[in-house]
Amino acid sequence: MPLVSTAKILGSQKCVLAVNVVTLEHAEAFVSASEITGTGLVLQLSENAVKYHGSLAPLGAAMIQIASAAETPIAVHLDHATSRQLVTEAINLGFTSVMFDGSNLDFEQNVSETLAVVAEGHTNGVWVEAEIGEIGGKDGAHAPGVKTSVEDAVSFQKATGVDGLAVAVGSSHAMVEKQASLDLTRIQELAAAVPVPLVLHGSSGVPRDQLVAAVEVGIRKINISTELNKTFTEAIREVLAADEAIVDPRKYLKVSKSQLEAHVVDYLLLLCS
Repeated sequence: MPLVSTAKILGSQKCVLAVNVVTLEHAEAFVSASEITGTGLVLQLSENAVKYHGSLAPLGAAMIQIASAAETPIAVHLDHATSRQLVTEAINLGFTSVMFDGSNLDFEQNVSETLAVVAEGHTNGVWVEAEIGEIGGKDGAHAPGVKTSVEDAVSFQKATGVDGLAVAVGSSHAMVEKQASLDLTRIQELAAAVPVPLVLHGSSGVPRDQLVAAVEVGIRKINISTELNKTFTEAIREVLAADEAIVDPRKYLKVSKSQLEAHVVDYLLLLCS
C-alpha cells in the first residue's frame, strides 16, 4: 500500500496511534502490529532520535520503505521538531506529516514560525501538527500542570492553519508509571471549539481507561513512546539474564520486537480498531 498522510488515516478511523521509532526493529514491529489488526498507524521519528542517529535520512528512509510496503495505511511523521531545517529535510525525504514544536517560544513567535511550516507543508501535501500549551517532561523545558486554554487553542489554530493540534491536558512526557490524570472536561471543550484533530502527547503515563475516555471526548491522535521502549528494553534484559552466553543481537532483538508488536496490537485494539 502506498505511503499515506495522517489525514487519510484519521478520515477512516476514530483515532490513530502514533508510535516513535528508535531502531529499525521498532518500525518493523509497529507495522506488523498494524497489519495484524488491520488498523492504520503513524510511525514517528523524533528530533531527539535524529540526533542520536546523527542524521534523518538513514532511519527515515527505512521507515518510508517499510511503510510503503505495508498492507495497511501507514503515515511517516517527524515528531517534536524545533528545527525548521529538519522539517524541510523530512518533507524533501518524503515524510507525509510533520510536527513543529514551538512551545518554548512566546505565543506570537510560535504562531509566526508555525505559519511558515504550515505553508511549506501544505505546498508539499504534508499534514502539519503543532503544539500549544506546555506538555510536561520534554527536556525540562515545560512546566507540568500547565493546561491549554480553549481561547489560546482556537486563536492559535485560526492564525496558523495547522492540521492537528497537540494540547496540554494533564499528560507528561517520559513517564514510566501511569500516574497522569487527564482533564477530560478540558479535552471535550477543546474538541468542541477547535476544528482540527487534537493530539495527546505523553500518553505512556496515562492509565488505559483514561486513554479510552480521552478518545471518546475528542482526542484523535495518541502518541506513545516511553511505555513501548520500556517493553522493548525489559524483553532484552530478560533474554540476556537467562543466557549470558548470547552474543548475537538478533537473538534478543527478535524477542523484544515480538513483545513490542504484541504491546502495540493491544493498544490498537483498545483505542482505534
